[in-house]
Amino acid sequence: MRERDLQLPDGGTLHCYDSESGGLPVFWQHGTPNVGEPPVPLEEAAQRLGVRWVSFDRPGYGGSSPQPDRTLGSTADWVQAVATELELDRFAFMGHSGGSSHALAAAARLPGQTRAVVSVAALAPFDAAGLDWFSGMAPAGVAGLTAAAAGRAAKEEHEASADAPPAFTEADVAMFSGPWRWLGSVAGRGMANGPDPLIDDDLAYVRPWGCAPADISVPVLLVHGDQDEIVPAAHSRWLAQQVPGAELWLQPGDGHISVLSTAESALRWLVEHA
Repeated sequence: MRERDLQLPDGGTLHCYDSESGGLPVFWQHGTPNVGEPPVPLEEAAQRLGVRWVSFDRPGYGGSSPQPDRTLGSTADWVQAVATELELDRFAFMGHSGGSSHALAAAARLPGQTRAVVSVAALAPFDAAGLDWFSGMAPAGVAGLTAAAAGRAAKEEHEASADAPPAFTEADVAMFSGPWRWLGSVAGRGMANGPDPLIDDDLAYVRPWGCAPADISVPVLLVHGDQDEIVPAAHSRWLAQQVPGAELWLQPGDGHISVLSTAESALRWLVEHA
């Protein structure tokens, strides 16, 4: 995996990753709070399927400089900068959790370059018409995102005192003893710069995306566990109704992490549909 720092037009730095091998470039979009290292548990499958992982630390995380007022739609600008640097004309997206929302927003803004998208446990837009956005979400998530909706000062105050653990299911916890324990390492590095990147992410989740899921015109697979209380499955159900032709895999018994047991199958779907 090659890592490099890319200078952005606004003077900021984006820390990037590139596996440099494989035929299909796939931009991995990481969750909150993580860094952008592509998923090690999918490394063997990616090699077998001919996937070239490309990714970056979102602004504020890892080696990327902060961009406090970013939106989910801003992802397209970062993807475009990396694609230009690497001379990539077309590419696909795969993301987990909030990273999936960033992937969908980028796909909506880059219709001519996006080939397909896999979204695992995505958040729908905060202003999603007809969706009770917080319904089924664990209290800790409701509190954190409600604070974000009240503005940066309220979110900063919340993070200074919040100590509730994530709402992981038993199936989620079991995943941390297998290959997906890798998530713990990228989450630890995601918090290395303090809470500001997480705060910026949560503020972005409750702002307008700057684009609409209905604008996506390529094949999209939405994967979600029906026991997920971190991002309730209703979010992917809503997205499936908005994205033209989207396919929904609702995984019975899975939570926010255990749904990643389907990730290899989803990656295969991505290669076939791109």
